[in-house]
Amino acid sequence: MGKIRQLPPELANQIAAGEVVERPASVVKELVENAVDAGATRIGILVEMGGKKLIRVEDDGEGMDATDARLALERHATSKIARVEDLEAIRTMGFRGEALPSIASVSHFVLRTRRRDADSGTEIRVNGGVVASVTEVGMAPGTIIEAGDLFYNLPARRKFLKSDVAETTQVSRMATQLALAYPEIGFTLMSGPRQILRCTPTSGLEERFYQLYGERPDLVAVAKEAGGLRVKGYVAALAEQGPTRGAQQYFVNGRIVKDRTIAHAVIDAYSTAMARERSPEAHLFIEMPPDTVDVNVHPTKAEVRFRHQSLVHEVVRRSVQDAIGGGGAPELRLAPPAAPAAGAVDVGLPSLLAGWHPGASWNAAGSGAQVGMPGVQAPPPAGMSGPPAASAGGLPVGSLAEIALKPLIPLGQFRSTFIIAVDDDGVAIIDQHVAHERVLYERISARLMTGALESQRLLTPLIMEMPPEARSALLAHGAELSRCGFEVEEFGPASIRVDAMPALLGRDQGTAALKALSGDLDGLGGAAPVGEHLRNMAATMACHAAVKANDPLTHEKMVHILEELRQTAYSTVCPHGRPVMLRISRREVEKNFQRI
Repeated sequence: MGKIRQLPPELANQIAAGEVVERPASVVKELVENAVDAGATRIGILVEMGGKKLIRVEDDGEGMDATDARLALERHATSKIARVEDLEAIRTMGFRGEALPSIASVSHFVLRTRRRDADSGTEIRVNGGVVASVTEVGMAPGTIIEAGDLFYNLPARRKFLKSDVAETTQVSRMATQLALAYPEIGFTLMSGPRQILRCTPTSGLEERFYQLYGERPDLVAVAKEAGGLRVKGYVAALAEQGPTRGAQQYFVNGRIVKDRTIAHAVIDAYSTAMARERSPEAHLFIEMPPDTVDVNVHPTKAEVRFRHQSLVHEVVRRSVQDAIGGGGAPELRLAPPAAPAAGAVDVGLPSLLAGWHPGASWNAAGSGAQVGMPGVQAPPPAGMSGPPAASAGGLPVGSLAEIALKPLIPLGQFRSTFIIAVDDDGVAIIDQHVAHERVLYERISARLMTGALESQRLLTPLIMEMPPEARSALLAHGAELSRCGFEVEEFGPASIRVDAMPALLGRDQGTAALKALSGDLDGLGGAAPVGEHLRNMAATMACHAAVKANDPLTHEKMVHILEELRQTAYSTVCPHGRPVMLRISRREVEKNFQRI
């Protein structure tokens, strides 16, 4: 007797269910997407015990007649495609034809549906894939689907489900994503008697995002159209000191997807602005012609394949770059001082402007113009000549985003570490080292993308003893170090010889930078792309070349740093992710002085 046999329909359905129905949240996704395709304007979701006991999805869509209702529970039955050519441009959310029979095969399933032009509806009950009854019922137009006791007939699958709380959390996350994808549809989610989510229909993404997440000043808006693609949404601001890895949600033509191309483009956009690796919070919606994306590559439609993958990557990367490049500085909130205790004695505060002489530096050119305003040139400090020619990505400054900073007028230093400056919008506190580091990083990166840094030979070569791993890391990256202005050679079993250093670094700065670079390069490993090595090198050199905390600055140097900072593509964060400045808005000041 042969070994090959055809599986019975109920077993085939259960196997198919394993591909489509992973957990209660995946059932919710399939049913809601069907409701979206049916033209629903309101969708209600109810789960009990995290969906293990009951999942109920109700919509006010077009509904089905009795014949279509029966066919919807058959394998490979769908209203959404008819020809092979239809697969090349899918315009609906669900089309595979396995979802309803798969769900019905692993649950106590009830389908109630009524067309708007019908006097009554149809109810079909299915137990474990076997139709139990088909009856006529009275109901409002639309569709109601219930899936009870999920995996009751597959105990091995049911035991892998998580706790009620964990499964409810997954359903809530899925419902939130679906609500975000379709702001024009009203959504409710109930867990037993408890309401988890309620969103009324809105006019667009901005309102729906506010409904779900409230005010999010830590995010910046993304909006770009290019190459036939439209990208919109929100991503974490550069200056936001949140987690290195944040929540990420990507949608393609309204479909929730997990895609490496998009995720890499987002990370790549941030790596242009900073050397620290960051996988930031992102909520991106990408629209493209249906015939340029294949959604039929995964049983749950969670993955897609792009016809022009490199184009998608580039448009998404540029979109995010534009957004984060235009983000503002974090804003400080003032708190009114506590009332002084009885008998308290006022103590004079040291002046922020100590060491600053208005008559000597406020009018730098003797013409009555304020230093730091357009058209006024102040002498640059040593080692800082001329504006940066390009951004960190090798693009001309300004091509990534409009300059976010207005001209700032420096008032002085606080503790020889922070520059205090003002403009019409309020007061800014700038970390002088971080600001100068940002300026130098973009200048160095731009130069490295197009050639090499200017190098200066040492009159006396520098011999540096180093640990074996640090020495090996530097010698293994001689080509990149040469582009950065270093000439490094092996010198004995435990040393290196340095014959040249970048012109922007002094001998001590160059020595410290090399030691830091040896650790960075050893941590990256040899498999990292050259661009990543160069970004890290640029960040390290910028850090060592920049003015330091506790360095007194002349007014002219402060003016120059602020003006150079204003011309950078990413002025709110240093390459390592630290904020460049903090702001106190004019409104915050006026509010605390009770002027508004």
